[in-house]
Amino acid sequence: MALRARIIGTGAFAPPRVVTNDEMAKIVDTNDQWIQERSGIKTRRLVDYEGAMSTADMAEHAARGALERAGITAMDLDLIIVGTVTPDLRVPSCACILQDKLGAKNAAAFDVLAACAGSMFALSVADKFLRAGTVKRILVVGAETLSVITNWTDRSTCVLFGDAAGAFVVEAGPEEGPGLIDTAVYSDGSTWQHLYIPAGGSKKPLTPELLAARQDRLIMNGREVYKIAVRSLVDAARKILEKNGLTANDIDLVVAHQANLRIIEAVADRVEIPLERFVINIDRYGNTSSASAFITFDEAVRDGRMKPGSKVLMLAIGAGMCWAAALYRA
Repeated sequence: MALRARIIGTGAFAPPRVVTNDEMAKIVDTNDQWIQERSGIKTRRLVDYEGAMSTADMAEHAARGALERAGITAMDLDLIIVGTVTPDLRVPSCACILQDKLGAKNAAAFDVLAACAGSMFALSVADKFLRAGTVKRILVVGAETLSVITNWTDRSTCVLFGDAAGAFVVEAGPEEGPGLIDTAVYSDGSTWQHLYIPAGGSKKPLTPELLAARQDRLIMNGREVYKIAVRSLVDAARKILEKNGLTANDIDLVVAHQANLRIIEAVADRVEIPLERFVINIDRYGNTSSASAFITFDEAVRDGRMKPGSKVLMLAIGAGMCWAAALYRA
């Protein structure tokens, strides 16, 4: 029997601390109108201070919610995949730390690094495992503590990011039922210099001088990232729809990475899917990187927008540049 990945439980978590644009204006030269016009963000969630809550801590909260809604325990998991660029430690993986927190002793665990597209890449990998029949249940998580890699003196980037985690429990189900219809992943490494962290890797190990210069923090060429994001997401959306014999009119909901409202609006216009079919929460969470698509999906499940039979288009793009698309039948 042909199989596909079916989402049986979703979970999301964001720190309780809500930071408004007016509060950001006390840190850098900005204001509420400037931020909203350029990004659509009104508030974001941040940990209280660096080290107060780690990526694995937030992942655990989201994962436990997903497990509860799936009606299973951590011991029922065969595999844990975490998409993140902010693991608790460089070694071991965030997934292994999460496995220990959950007590998921039967599950193998590893991370996927595709920046803001990390959870979508992880979901695509999970789908392949399940279709192959090698495992039965997988926990897929997107989690980020972006506040630890944000340059809080750079007004063009620091206003954008938030901390959060989202989780799916997926299991193998019959191909004709609800589940992932298709996934597609893409990368263009020639564009890496538009969104990156200069120091901290093997090429440029951290030194006191590099830390003082904030070279361990994100650098982004926003104008180029915008152009690449719109072009890539539109292309990915069109390709996955055409491949599966669908049109924009067949899509009931779009769950897109919440990077920037202007990107979402541009994609909606070019793919010709009305903006009201997009699930949008960037105004409340900001850009939460790999957590974004999953917490947005979870929100649509919780508020009833995702109805049985709904056809859902999922999109995400991140540093690399890496981007992904997926079609899901609820």
